[in-house]
Amino acid sequence: MINKVIILFVTVIIILPVFGSVPATLEEPTQPEQPFTGPGSAEYSHLMVIKTRYKRGGQQYWIFEPFMPKPKTAPLIVFNHGWSAIHPIAYRAWINHIVKKGNIVVYPRYQKGLVRGFENFTTNAINAVKDAIETLNKGWHVRPELDKFAILGHSLGGGITANMAALAEDEGLPIPKAIMPVQPYIHMVETTDFSKISNGTIMLVIIGEKDVTVGNHSAKIIFENTTQIPFSNKDFIVQVTDTYGTPDIVADHLAPVCLPRFLFGTVDAMDYYSTWKLFDALTDYAFYGNNFEYCLGDTPEQRFMGLWSDGTPVKELMVTDNP
Repeated sequence: MINKVIILFVTVIIILPVFGSVPATLEEPTQPEQPFTGPGSAEYSHLMVIKTRYKRGGQQYWIFEPFMPKPKTAPLIVFNHGWSAIHPIAYRAWINHIVKKGNIVVYPRYQKGLVRGFENFTTNAINAVKDAIETLNKGWHVRPELDKFAILGHSLGGGITANMAALAEDEGLPIPKAIMPVQPYIHMVETTDFSKISNGTIMLVIIGEKDVTVGNHSAKIIFENTTQIPFSNKDFIVQVTDTYGTPDIVADHLAPVCLPRFLFGTVDAMDYYSTWKLFDALTDYAFYGNNFEYCLGDTPEQRFMGLWSDGTPVKELMVTDNP
């Protein structure tokens, strides 16, 4: 009996090295990492982000500015949050990414609470941006380049983004060079004429194929009612779920949420190769004439979502002018 045990033990010791690589080959492929260069990448011109907060309630807003080095001026981006995300922590990783690329971000709170006030949300957001511009033009702040102005928003903030762009001229805001409503929702109490958005504005409207929270109805309204913007300057983009590897890349309503790493970070390939890449490229093109192929035209660069660790392409974005 003892001899049998010894033989079995020796056999296991000999066999283990031979089959030791088997579990590795059975592991599921992992998601693409953040690219090193280009739109969506970790190619940053600034090391730090300075955050300040102003006012209270529905008039509250945050300003995020690039630092190390501190520029004298920078483009101005408005980030309109989704319902109830009244603190920027929900999108902080994305905000940091935008700012470290060399932009100022203004984050309007726009809602005092979670029950009432829908009819004031766009007005509150617009007033916060006006106040932020005044603040930035005083004291130690980085001065905003108002000829390089863009608006970004998710969910209810996506609807507010379209509203803000349509009302910009009437409200005395800078005319946005670019807007990107992501999985937008237009509340029924806010009826805005989207044909008033400047025909020179470049626009991407994004939805998630698994978004059962707001679906695609509002996104189609925005896209179809901006006929003044030529198709050459706008696209309707569908994010696609891919479960080939692990973890899944999921195109649901929470995909744009970007909690920082210390709060169980939620940043993944859907951010790097979709929303982050597209917005980086959109503002690059609108402000500087660069990276058109990454944001418009149904190009391979625009659709590309990276490669799983085994080299398999992630399912591409779907791009259309006829949603």
